[in-house]
Amino acid sequence: MTISRRKFIQTTTAATTGAAFFPAITELAHAGKPFRAAADKIRVAAIGINSMGWADINAVIKNPGVECVALCDADRNVLDKRAAEFAGKGIQVKTYADYRQVLDNKDIDAVVIGTPDHWHCLMMAEACEAGKDVYVEKPIGNSIAECRSMVAAQERYKRVVQVGQWQRSQKHFRDAVDFMYSGKLGKIGLVKVWGYFNYGNPILKQPDTAAPAGVDYNMWLGPATKRPFNSNRFHGSFRWFWDYAGGIMTDWGVHLLDYALLGMKATAEPRRVSANGTMLRNPGAETPDTLTTLFEYEGFNIQWEHVIGYGAGIYNRQHGIAFLGENGTLIVDRNGWEVVPYEKRMEAVMLQKSSDNGLDEHARNFVEVIRSRNLGDLHAPIRVGAEVAILSQMGNIAYRTGSTLHWNAQKGEFDNAAANKLIANDYHNGYKMPRA
Repeated sequence: MTISRRKFIQTTTAATTGAAFFPAITELAHAGKPFRAAADKIRVAAIGINSMGWADINAVIKNPGVECVALCDADRNVLDKRAAEFAGKGIQVKTYADYRQVLDNKDIDAVVIGTPDHWHCLMMAEACEAGKDVYVEKPIGNSIAECRSMVAAQERYKRVVQVGQWQRSQKHFRDAVDFMYSGKLGKIGLVKVWGYFNYGNPILKQPDTAAPAGVDYNMWLGPATKRPFNSNRFHGSFRWFWDYAGGIMTDWGVHLLDYALLGMKATAEPRRVSANGTMLRNPGAETPDTLTTLFEYEGFNIQWEHVIGYGAGIYNRQHGIAFLGENGTLIVDRNGWEVVPYEKRMEAVMLQKSSDNGLDEHARNFVEVIRSRNLGDLHAPIRVGAEVAILSQMGNIAYRTGSTLHWNAQKGEFDNAAANKLIANDYHNGYKMPRA
């Protein structure tokens, strides 16, 4: 029997909250605003609309009673393009280059944040303070400290905050977890999580140049280190540089490791973390294009690995999560899930294919909770996003320090001074990290 959506959320929220990171807190059932009737319009703005932010806002406005009233981007070329696309559909929007003007607009009820990762924390916290509900892209933060700060901001202002980990809204992923909890696999000793992505041409070193016309580069940088403009660090390739993101580990990793944590009812508090990686293909980037990371827990391990430039990997799948139990292995990815038995220890489960659109379902859940104000109904609340983002940051810190790290859950820090320096990222250009 498939677990209900409400039961799934209640179970997973309890299973993925780590006390060392987030003190025990009781969320109010109603988040600062009264119930919103179905007839009431929800007015939404999107900040950062070049890629996932654009997909997100389009998914959100598919819901009845929701309208996009504003778009914001530091690149005027992108902004004009998206505004024209909306105009072609009969949707007229205001356009902004500065997100703070969006937050100052009292007519906007909610915002979608689809900027590069280094902006997520500050924008989300300020949006909550301004009384907006928030759909924020994953990973929620670009450091462990940012994740803690974002959890604190949501709790302080009691806003609806949905993290863009939309696999949390897909039925076949929920069904796979339901099977995991049945115990039929027996004891799970290892969870393998992987991504082998063919991203096309290698990232080669490029010279610094002037920013393209129409780009407010200072606004794009925001709290990141001031550097000359370089095309490798801009738009989609920003994720390969530590100033702005954490590579594949914090990009695809948060989607996939999320279900490893969920299936094992684990938190972002492994006993030990180690990582080995290298740069085989992308000399113009910083984050490793080949990486293997081991998260050691009491009684089981989670292993992450990725390679850029390939098209398939373990079990002939580009990406996935495999729970290796005594009786068989459950394998799940975005296409579906199945169980491969060991000998005759259990019955096989043939591939159960995906049957819904995860992003659309996730956006629908966001809108439903904006109306109901029942925060417990969110499929990916901020603490869910924080747990897996923190775990991914731990893996990257182990790689960057070249050390096997032991986590002290009581102190909330590593046993390694160099690693502890990477728990928080510095803010520059007059910006300050929101208080935790």
